Amino acid sequence: MGSNVEDQTHFCYLYILPPRKALKIGIVRYLTADIQRVYLIHYKTIKPINYQITLKMPRTNFEELLEAGVHFGHLRRKWNPKMAPYIFMEKNGIHIIDLHKTVVKIDEAAGVMKQLAYSGRKILFVATKKQAKEIVAEAAKAAGMPYVTERWPGGMLTNFPTIRKAVKKMNTIDKMITDGTFETLAKRERLQITRQRAKLEKNLGSIADLNRLPAALFVVDIQKEMNAVKEAIRLNIPIIAMVDTCCDPTPIDFVIPANDDAAKSIDLIINVLCVAIQEGTNERKLEKDKEGPDEYQIEREEAPLQRRRMRKGGPRPTATVEEEPITSVEVEEPAVAVAEKPVAAVVEPVVAIVEPAVVAVVEPAVAVVEPAVAAVVEPIVAVVEPAVVAVVEPIVAVVEPAVAAVVEPVVAAVEPAVATVVEPAVAAVVEPAVAVVEEPAAAVEEPAAAVEEPAVQAESKTATKPAPGLLF
Repeated sequence: MGSNVEDQTHFCYLYILPPRKALKIGIVRYLTADIQRVYLIHYKTIKPINYQITLKMPRTNFEELLEAGVHFGHLRRKWNPKMAPYIFMEKNGIHIIDLHKTVVKIDEAAGVMKQLAYSGRKILFVATKKQAKEIVAEAAKAAGMPYVTERWPGGMLTNFPTIRKAVKKMNTIDKMITDGTFETLAKRERLQITRQRAKLEKNLGSIADLNRLPAALFVVDIQKEMNAVKEAIRLNIPIIAMVDTCCDPTPIDFVIPANDDAAKSIDLIINVLCVAIQEGTNERKLEKDKEGPDEYQIEREEAPLQRRRMRKGGPRPTATVEEEPITSVEVEEPAVAVAEKPVAAVVEPVVAIVEPAVVAVVEPAVAVVEPAVAAVVEPIVAVVEPAVVAVVEPIVAVVEPAVAAVVEPVVAAVEPAVATVVEPAVAAVVEPAVAVVEEPAAAVEEPAAAVEEPAVQAESKTATKPAPGLLF
């Protein structure tokens, strides 16, 4: 094996043996270069073929995982047989996880997370175990991803709109605190709102920026987070999880066989995955910077300002628009009137032709049908009416005396009692009210009468006095 430092290209040799034998591949070390140049040598012609393949460095290695205790599984009696492909051996009654497969699965999960971060989507981290809470919270904050480290709110994914309402309630309380409305409340109300805000912050503060369902779910210990896994499966959300030997890996899309009880194991794997997420986020930012602003945004900025109709009671527009002088005014006919003209020109002749024909057909039909209906209905009415009268009148004759016999004694008994109770009560309430109303009225009327009397007397004298020039 040789190397060239200038172009960072490393060489290895692969020997192709006869078809009946297996392919013998030389040892290839993962060096600093991303490109490995391979020479394929045919076993007969010994002719080298230049071929390039891309091999990338793994994000972690066997020694790191071994030191962190990622290989420790659960006791044999607690194991799940579906985890058999990821178990290397059993020692002292404890299953040992195959770390070579763990390295591969970590790289696979990191690639998926990097791609999701590059596309600008969110990954929800879920870990409510005591030894994983702080580790996951710190790593997710650094990566800018939402996380749940307290109790999993039931229906957080399947009933996401309700969870969003609770988050909006928390934002409303924050707004009240900033604009001073909170200080105007009573002390008891302030205390209640403060407690409510603290509870919402504890359970939902880490997902306040999650405006829609996450693109993927990362779970530590799928047995403890069973509700989160079930909701994600129901909504077809991909699940990336650390799976121990006691768990069922079937519902998990990207399995990372690892020890999910040791803090060192969780810390190592979470940090590797969060580094991949940060790489995807940084690549997205670089690509946006290279592309520059959006063409549509540039067109909007360069386009001249248009005059918009101001809302009633709203602020006046600050931008000024230059208006061209009006040279002539053209009054256009309304579109409805223009459209009605051709319609009327077509419909009126048709109506003039069709209307007499309809009248000529309908009137004879009515003249024929009406006597026939009368001839059928009148005999039926003549037969039914006496029968109904004969049935109803005896019933009325029987019921009416019975009702009168029941009602009249009741009325006779109730009427005196009502008179004795109601009349004094009405008199006690109405008479003082009338007296209160009449006294001010009288007080107003007497001065008015005193003012009107001299005026009336003066008018009478003026009327009796003869006009000058009319005396004989």
